[in-house]
Formats: sequence, structure tokens, C-alpha cells
Amino acid sequence: MTAPATLRAAAGRPWIDDPFSEAIRTGRGPLWLRTEDGARHRLDVDRWCAPPDAADLGLLERCVRLGRPALDIGCGPGRLVAALLALGVPALGVDLTAAAVARTRRLGGPALCRSVFDRLPAEGRWGSALLADGNLGIGGDPSALLRRIALLLSPGGTLLVEVEPQETDERLTVRIEDGAGRRGPAFRWARLGAEATVRRAAAVGLAETDRWAAHGRHFLALTRPGRAAAAP
Repeated sequence: MTAPATLRAAAGRPWIDDPFSEAIRTGRGPLWLRTEDGARHRLDVDRWCAPPDAADLGLLERCVRLGRPALDIGCGPGRLVAALLALGVPALGVDLTAAAVARTRRLGGPALCRSVFDRLPAEGRWGSALLADGNLGIGGDPSALLRRIALLLSPGGTLLVEVEPQETDERLTVRIEDGAGRRGPAFRWARLGAEATVRRAAAVGLAETDRWAAHGRHFLALTRPGRAAAAP
């Protein structure tokens, strides 16, 4: 994922040295999102730092079929960016965590160390965008995130987004916690199931065009109406 990777800390500064960065540097967990009420949601760092798995293939295959440059939002350690390039799909990763961007670049993938809400290349001309590994939670305001992505996509462009397996629509304040109990600063996060995501997407002009599940993970394709524009 790059879950916290694409967030700013409570003080408004990028995450630089925290449990998430350390896990990305080493390529292994354990790592959790700890909520204010004490609940924990495991972050699958080992999978993110491994080559794409069977569930990832559905995302990659759809990007290939779309045949358009792809923007991986919260690219983390870069497995999807590198795989897309290997498949002949131009791709760019975006992540706030310097360790994630560095790891993506070591895999040969281009990546920018910035927020999705910062100025990005080719705004309004991306044929596809990815929000995998829980990154729909970025910023704790999924409506704002989806609105921003709609502006990044070209007419006819498609967002491929991973959603929670169960139906939920919640906003949280969380911290990253590692296996030694070390925690990062608090930040806002969100968790949405498919129906909540489709409702919020429709409100910003993105329509559901596909829905699928693979190996316990659930995904949507959300498309901006219109004809495809020229490639970035």
C-alpha cells in the first residue's frame, strides 16, 4: 500500500522517519494501523515489497487493456509501477515517503516524492490511475481524494481502486505501529466498501464500469465520462 506513505503528519510535514519508512526500507513488517479505540489493522508490508501477486494481476491486466499511461497514487515500494513498465505501460508513481520513492526508483520505476494533492505532471491527461492496498484512505476524506483523481484523469480515463471486503464507510484517526510497539504521529484515514465508494465517486463524476474480487481482495473500476484524450 502506501497507506501512510501518501499522507502528511498532523503537523503538516511529510513523513520522513517513522515505522512505515523503516518497514519500506527493510522490506518487511509487522506493521499495523492503530485506531484511537485500540483496534489494529494489519498492513501487509511484506506483500507490498514482493513482486505482484495473483490479485495484482487483475489491476495490471486492466491497465494493459486500457492502453494508457498510468498514475500509481501512493505507489509505496513500487511493485506495480515496475510491473506496468515491464508490460509496456508508461507509469509514474507518487508517494510522500522518501523511502518508498527511493525503492521504486531502484526497481527502475519513475516516482515523485509528493502528495496527490500537489501539482502533478499531465493533470487531466492520465488514462488510468491506481489506488491499491488501502490507499482510498489517503487524507481521511475519500470524497476529496476522488474529486482530485477525477481532475487528474483524461476524459474516458479510469480509476482502478481497491476497497474494503466488507461494506463500511468510516473516518478514523490512526497511528502506524510496528512490532516493537513504536508508533508514528496521528493522522486521518478512511475505510470504504464498494457501495460507499461508488456513491462518493458518482458525486464527483466517476461512474462504476467494473467490479471484481480476487484472492480475498475487492476492486472497482470508476471511469470519467468522455472520449479518451491524447497520451501524456
